[in-house]
Amino acid sequence: MAANDKLNELKFDDYKGGAQEEFRQASDYESHEDEFAPLTPKEEAAVRRKVDLRLVVLVGFMYCVSLMDRTNTANANAAGMGGPANGPLQGLELDGTFHYNIISLVFFPTYIVFQIPSTVIVRALGPRVHLASITLLWGSVMIGMSFVKDWQVMAGMRVLLGVLEAGFFPSCVYLLSTWYTRYDMGKRYSLFYTLGCVASAFAGILAYYIMDLKGKLGLSSWRWIFLIEGLLTIVVAIIGYILLVGFPDHWTPRWHFLTEREVRYVIDKVNADRGDATPEPFNMRNYLRNALDLKIWAFAMTFFASTTISYALAYFGPDILKKKLHYNPKDSQIMGAPPYVVAGVLMAFEGWMGDRSKVRGPFIIFNMALCLIGFALLGWAKSGKVQYFSLFLVTAGANANIPVVMTYQANNIRGQWKRAFCSATLVGMGGVGGIAGSLVFREIDKPEYKPGLYACMTCAGLNIIIVSLLSVKFLADNAKAKAGQKVIEDDPGFLYTI
Repeated sequence: MAANDKLNELKFDDYKGGAQEEFRQASDYESHEDEFAPLTPKEEAAVRRKVDLRLVVLVGFMYCVSLMDRTNTANANAAGMGGPANGPLQGLELDGTFHYNIISLVFFPTYIVFQIPSTVIVRALGPRVHLASITLLWGSVMIGMSFVKDWQVMAGMRVLLGVLEAGFFPSCVYLLSTWYTRYDMGKRYSLFYTLGCVASAFAGILAYYIMDLKGKLGLSSWRWIFLIEGLLTIVVAIIGYILLVGFPDHWTPRWHFLTEREVRYVIDKVNADRGDATPEPFNMRNYLRNALDLKIWAFAMTFFASTTISYALAYFGPDILKKKLHYNPKDSQIMGAPPYVVAGVLMAFEGWMGDRSKVRGPFIIFNMALCLIGFALLGWAKSGKVQYFSLFLVTAGANANIPVVMTYQANNIRGQWKRAFCSATLVGMGGVGGIAGSLVFREIDKPEYKPGLYACMTCAGLNIIIVSLLSVKFLADNAKAKAGQKVIEDDPGFLYTI
């Protein structure tokens, strides 16, 4: 019987005892009836906007400072970090061989090792506490780097930075994946990583203007880069602590965020898409058993190859502009920014088009083709203008590939803990790519850097091969699943995204 009909039959003053209780229950049912009603299309759109603004944009800006802080040694080096200690630049006396490479790469071993437990820790502590705390701590390390006197101490600070940043990226990838369905992820991952590209562009522009502070308070310009960017990171950490939200299945009221009814809509939508909105109890053996799924390692290798290229460009882009294309130190900072703007536009387009078309692999192959063409032009074109144009191709292709690969793996796995494991391995191999990217462009190979170009082209070709093989497998498995001969990811209705 409907609530209104029950109320029409009951007059509170006419009844005693049980009848009055029935009246109260019927009234209570009516007062909470809207709480369980389905959302209207307008309400659904409002929920998506709230989650996008509160979650994707916020963690995107936090990732912005994360990426800026791990790669700003390139800007500092272009601003004189490698100069003599007792000279006007107050440098670290990098000897021109491998000191800069060492400073760049020592970040990554601890970054890789400490990623493995991070997606378990973020579940235990919650994203708000975990992400804001480590951001605050690494911002403090950045400030400390502005007062370092020799390169060995700088390398030690980078090791510590790797420990603190390790938990950030995989936790963000995992957190975002729990809020969105498979074909809503592409645009969101693209927006998330586009803000990282903004960081790379902004870091160069910021360094360009920071260099004007040379000598202020007795600090050289490269020290000001670490100091100001560290202070910016601490401000972002405080904002994150105030505004960050947790996992949808651990909903608690947050300032100006979703109601319980709206969160229920998110959970129901994710369950309808892939049935894993709520995690099963954690079991270490089952968690590690996911390592037996070979496609997880194929995704990880694709991410490794992509990040090898993107980190190589991040760490050595200003150096290439200065030593190969002969820009002065200050101009090399700002001329590196436009390629990242183009990369942001490309990844936004691919995120939107990928969700619309429900394909991912072809975009990866296209991006790697851009890189192959770009590196060929950078290495063998005679015109300086063509070489500079090639940086747009390689920067756009390499960086646009990152969110596509992230979405590619997220679309083709099921289960919260498998998703957590896959995020950790994916980003961990991205860290291995960071080590490789720190080494491919060597000082002894300047100004042509041919070995580095060969290495990056090999990575692009490797990605094309891996994705082509995965596409063949996924097409074959989907055909078997549609014919009732195979169950994919323990879900009879699940199909791979090509």
